[in-house]
Amino acid sequence: MGDHVHRFRLGLEDLASASFACSPLQEVALSLRMWTHPGVYVHQTAAFEQLRPAFERLDGVDLLRSLVATANRYQPDFLTPRPTTPFPDLRSELETVRAFPPERLRDELEQTYLPHDPRLPPLLDAGLDDPARLLADIADALEEYWVHCLEPGWWPRARSVLHADIVHRSRILAERGAAALFSDLDGRLLWSDGVLTIRRDWGGGDADIAVNGRGLVFTPTFFARGAITSISEDRPPVITYPVRGSATMADPPVPGPRALERLIGAPKARLLAMLDEPTSTTELARRLGVTPGAVSQHLAVLAETRLVTRARHGRVVLYGLSPLGEQLVR
Repeated sequence: MGDHVHRFRLGLEDLASASFACSPLQEVALSLRMWTHPGVYVHQTAAFEQLRPAFERLDGVDLLRSLVATANRYQPDFLTPRPTTPFPDLRSELETVRAFPPERLRDELEQTYLPHDPRLPPLLDAGLDDPARLLADIADALEEYWVHCLEPGWWPRARSVLHADIVHRSRILAERGAAALFSDLDGRLLWSDGVLTIRRDWGGGDADIAVNGRGLVFTPTFFARGAITSISEDRPPVITYPVRGSATMADPPVPGPRALERLIGAPKARLLAMLDEPTSTTELARRLGVTPGAVSQHLAVLAETRLVTRARHGRVVLYGLSPLGEQLVR
């Protein structure tokens, strides 16, 4: 743990309006750390090594690499604006990046890099001669990275895990309250007397922020090793935390218990064994190496027999074990 803390002071109204969001732009930006600091997020290594040839061919590859500070993996706050809806569209989020005031770009970059790195990355430093053009180039490079690397294969699987995490956290908040939620999110978080504290290992002094009706948004990510927040204290309050289930991105298919296989058949037994966390049809199909249609047929039978439950989360339907299904698997 670090020596510094980041305190968010929440009133009852702030606590009641706290929410979760799943940001594709956040994952696009933070995943750039995979290329500058390999080995830090080990569960994503195999998938991103498969993406490496496509990444290296991007026109904006050097600019993208420059968006991560060498010393500590810092990234400029404007790359990860706080989501305004629970499930924003990537391109609408990129419009927020494009609309960032160019006159503020130098301060934003210096705040990110200069406390730790000796100088701004050369591409960014040179681009500040025309900050509006630099902003447009960054947004274009992020979109190119999304289209050619993340959107086709990695994002559908990742989105399923992120959505399942939010379902889990929302259930904890509803059933056990805020204190249980915050302690479950990450060990860096401490909730006491209306103050949510992040014990942090990034630089700067202590920060004390009154939420004051601005809302506090929580966003899960694959690319953080503990709870983090914005570098700037003036940003709308947001806390990003490590997603549950990140290891499933590299998991092989899960075999079903032998006795259960004999009872209901191997495909359905394997599905039940995989549903310890809410999961989408697409993700189940990927992990089993079959088509989504085949998975849907088995899930329909399991739902009819009340062994699984269905819940819509945004545009995704997540399946989980019912109490009866949990008993059967045990």
